[in-house]
Amino acid sequence: MADNAGFDVLILGGGSGGYAAAFRASELGLSVGLIEKDKVGGTCLHYGCIPTKALLHAAEVADNSRDSEQFGVKTSFEGIDMAGVNAYKDGIVARLYKGLQGLVKANKVTLIEGDGKLVAPNAVEVSGTRYEGRNVVLATGSRSRSLPGLEIDGTQVISSYEALGLDRVPASAVVLGGGVIGVEFASVWRSFGADVTIVEALPRLVPAEDEAASKVVERTFRKRGIGFKTGVRFAGVERRDGGVTVSLENGETIDAEVLLVAVGRGPVTEGLGYEEAGITIDRGFVVTDERLRTSVPGVYAVGDIVPGLQLAHRGFAHGIFVAEDIAGRGPVPVDDLGIPKVTYCDPEVASVGLTEAQAKERLGDDKVETLEYNLAGNGKSQILRTQGFAKLVREKDGPVIGVHLVGARVGELIAEAQLIYNWEALPHEVAQLIHPHPTQSEALGEAHLALAGKPLHVHG
Repeated sequence: MADNAGFDVLILGGGSGGYAAAFRASELGLSVGLIEKDKVGGTCLHYGCIPTKALLHAAEVADNSRDSEQFGVKTSFEGIDMAGVNAYKDGIVARLYKGLQGLVKANKVTLIEGDGKLVAPNAVEVSGTRYEGRNVVLATGSRSRSLPGLEIDGTQVISSYEALGLDRVPASAVVLGGGVIGVEFASVWRSFGADVTIVEALPRLVPAEDEAASKVVERTFRKRGIGFKTGVRFAGVERRDGGVTVSLENGETIDAEVLLVAVGRGPVTEGLGYEEAGITIDRGFVVTDERLRTSVPGVYAVGDIVPGLQLAHRGFAHGIFVAEDIAGRGPVPVDDLGIPKVTYCDPEVASVGLTEAQAKERLGDDKVETLEYNLAGNGKSQILRTQGFAKLVREKDGPVIGVHLVGARVGELIAEAQLIYNWEALPHEVAQLIHPHPTQSEALGEAHLALAGKPLHVHG
């Protein structure tokens, strides 16, 4: 056990990136100090991925209860008990947190509880005590962003943090932002019975995804009664008794009970001593090279504070990479394009690699081939009563460089898709793989069969 004067690896932040780095470094025989001011597991476990996906599953159950007669099952939907929903959600988080606490002990990681501040390139101070590390890993994560002049008060104007703790279903809500967080909460609240309107400044919902995926989401949201206004900017909000009035730059106003601000997440780096220690910061983010090394030797950064995708599994991969790099294992750097993304609204959106537009921008229009396989031809999708597609983007006469999926449960398919992208598979190589029947994974197989020139269930 290292004393205050000497950990091999000292990690500031116990979220997905921090604890992954801690566990892997310990496995490799290094002494590890892990500093966390709240709870190990960070935003993802306690205030992000896990609780939001629990709400989304409860929302799916609500929809199934309402619509069960289409399957020949008679049920009655009596309403949402938010106390019960929150108990279900919080129970999942508590069980996972307990397991994580056990892993901290099992991996012989020294957990240091409290606010940490970098006071030297090799030292972090916590509650007046100085801890030193031969290597320091910055893993302080992200927080909900707002717009200039838009104050989150936690009651009428809320962030995802407050939205997760609501003890009621709002009668109506405006969701500011049509990205991942925005469409997920809009999906939940609509399933729970709220009137929801999304406001997105960019021209389409889930604007980081392939345009074809956005169109399916928008079409399905319309059918579900989720309102959305795209290509229009937020102008202001007026708080009043029982709600808010949101004004847009085009002159429209929307009345609702709450305004959810879901305009993205910003890095947590301010006031932590990074710049004073000589670390280069750009717009709040820590600048690193591809090996996640900062401008100061011996100091690494991982996860949401590093420019790029803000995903828990990216932070997790970063943490493992840095631990192995410190241990001299020479791991391969993490490529953001090879990281699968999932948006868990209804319908789900999952993707890896380049969109069609990105591919054409890089390679030229004549060097890119695309193919869409409609889930209408997939047996399991018919059973689930879901619509959507599997879209492939291919370099002409070359490998698949993008996979885009829309439909119920497609998040479970993207792991295979990331292998196809990361291993630079050719369509005919994937086409010869056998996919179990009936599963939605067959959609990937059928799409590659078609792209390889031997379509069985795809015409025209």
